[in-house]
Amino acid sequence: MAKNPAYPRLPPQEKTALLRRVIARCDRKPGDVTPVVVFDLDGTLMDNRPRTLAILRELAHLWKPHAKEPAARLEQANLADLSYLLTDTLARLDVTKSDLVQEAEVFWRERFFGDDFLKHDVALDGAVDFARACYDQGAILVYLTGRDLPSMGTGSFRSLRDLGFPIGVPGTELVCKPDANMPDEAFKRLESPKLSRVGRVVAAFDNEPANANVLLEQNPECDSVFVDTQHLPGAPALHTRVHVIDDFVMT
Repeated sequence: MAKNPAYPRLPPQEKTALLRRVIARCDRKPGDVTPVVVFDLDGTLMDNRPRTLAILRELAHLWKPHAKEPAARLEQANLADLSYLLTDTLARLDVTKSDLVQEAEVFWRERFFGDDFLKHDVALDGAVDFARACYDQGAILVYLTGRDLPSMGTGSFRSLRDLGFPIGVPGTELVCKPDANMPDEAFKRLESPKLSRVGRVVAAFDNEPANANVLLEQNPECDSVFVDTQHLPGAPALHTRVHVIDDFVMT
């Protein structure tokens, strides 16, 4: 953790208290509106950095015959080398030749935003158990993701299932963007008011500060939680009522 993080995280005991409070708020009492918990996927429930590593290693194999040194750097990369933006990651790995950077960006984008490589994603620590606890307590789970339905819908469903998250059963919904070119914040600002059709939002989790603010703005009674993993550079300040955690581990 940084000495002076931009978004100070809750201490472990306070994080545990918050997560347990959310689970308690998922208790469905007779006559009550059904509680809803909203989760983003990338950087929230799932760490997608292994997806990028898998893509870079496939690219390294292609580069070996004509770009041996950059290929070796890609092969040796680890999770700590990865930044939010691919260009920053390549710079860290000293891959700066313009034609290679351009080729890498195209190669990465075609695979990162598609179904096939989603199998490399891993769950954040504690995320599966926490999501299951909310579901078992009585909440409807809505996976509200910036992934687009045409290119990533099938793989997202499969990934949630394979990692052990509740999906494909009554009380779960996967909501994806209709168009990959639609900005995530605009999509979530559009869809968030529709969550009232499902029930009463008691908590919402997202790894983008802007989205965490939007979800709180449109669901003011919920616990809006920013999951501090990776986010778009230049993100706005968090609303003072947004909580900050880095995983879902309860002590």
